[in-house]
Amino acid sequence: MTVINHAAERGSAHAEATWDFVQRVASRDLRVGIVGLGYAGLPLAIAFAEAGFATTGLELNPDRVAAVREGRSYLVDVPEERYGAAGGRLDATDDFDAVGELDALTICVPTPLQNLRPDLGFVKRAAEAVAQHITPGTLVILQSTTTPGTTEELLLPIFERAGFHVGEDVFLGYAPERVDPGNARYGLRNTPKIVAGVTDGCRERTRALYATIVDEVVAVSSPTVAETVKLHENTFRQVNIALANELALMCDRLGISAWEVIDAAKTKPFAFMAHYPGPGVGGDCIPVVPHFLTWHLREKGYATRLIDAAHAVNRDMPLHVAGKVVDALNDVGRAVKGSRIVVMGVTYKPDVHDTRESPALEVIRELDRRGGAVRFCDPYVDRVLVGDRLHERLPWSFETVAEADCVVMLVPHRAFLERPYWREAELLVDAGNHVAGDAPGVWRL
Repeated sequence: MTVINHAAERGSAHAEATWDFVQRVASRDLRVGIVGLGYAGLPLAIAFAEAGFATTGLELNPDRVAAVREGRSYLVDVPEERYGAAGGRLDATDDFDAVGELDALTICVPTPLQNLRPDLGFVKRAAEAVAQHITPGTLVILQSTTTPGTTEELLLPIFERAGFHVGEDVFLGYAPERVDPGNARYGLRNTPKIVAGVTDGCRERTRALYATIVDEVVAVSSPTVAETVKLHENTFRQVNIALANELALMCDRLGISAWEVIDAAKTKPFAFMAHYPGPGVGGDCIPVVPHFLTWHLREKGYATRLIDAAHAVNRDMPLHVAGKVVDALNDVGRAVKGSRIVVMGVTYKPDVHDTRESPALEVIRELDRRGGAVRFCDPYVDRVLVGDRLHERLPWSFETVAEADCVVMLVPHRAFLERPYWREAELLVDAGNHVAGDAPGVWRL
């Protein structure tokens, strides 16, 4: 890893340059870029444009570029009226020559898992493309979730090979994404932002820029700390959800309600944080991000035993839900094979379009394997491919529920709760304790 001489930044020239950058941020005399206009990048681009910055989204997907230019949204968290609030300051392009016109940019590209190993290829290629076009004095911030050390061990050498000196003529920071899609209470503005920089000047520039779009900025000592913060947050969720899921499995055998146990436990005013069982975990964070830690630490000779165990518990929950469907049908003398099963919700959480890593798809896969005639209802998804079978959406209606042998409530979309046709189901498997009381024909985890 390249060693940075922090003392070199303490000179008056560096302090004056940092002050000048901060003043330009305050006056909105900066051109900001976002590399990647996906679930994290588009809300960020909109926010900077709303804050008064001329903002350019760099995106290789032509459909997304066209949508931004036309003011069309493709994300539930970015209603189209926000384009109006951006005041014409947001543009999009697939031409990386535009990087040369920017003063600050954030890289928001995917970091998928390949065989449980983080694939940093998108980050590497994005950084290399930026380094080819960047001009001296530019601030580059990585936001993509990644393994500890990526900013300093992968990105920093890319810019140095391009002839730049980080902390002097290019500035490199890390600021992990923390937004929870579909969360009506916490968004980009009121969720504290973690920031770090390779040098003090890099960190101060990163802090100043993000302070224009979030209410609270939390600066930490190094990019590696900030990278690990993101991983720890999602690992915390995975481990605690796994504990709640295992409690549900234990309470099932004890003949008591895990939800009653948890609700009683959370009356303790200290040392307890309630997490609840469900059909598993989904999205691109909780089931994925902990593997960044386990793989990285395995490379360093450390086994993350608790994290691995939590993943195994959560991974198996869809099979437990499918087993409950089989038990419910058997209880009324029906085999799962040939039974008409309607699954409520295929996204990974309520009121989003996102099906990435959704446990609902694994429930469908297992019921398909057992011969069930599985269909689904979801207000946000038209069709899903599970294995080699394409499932088409059914309308959410009284008739859909009445014709089903079993209904499986997996995702409590608002539309389902506002139109509770599930009350008419002969059999209902409730995977999240969404149905109050002890109604007949209701099976829980």
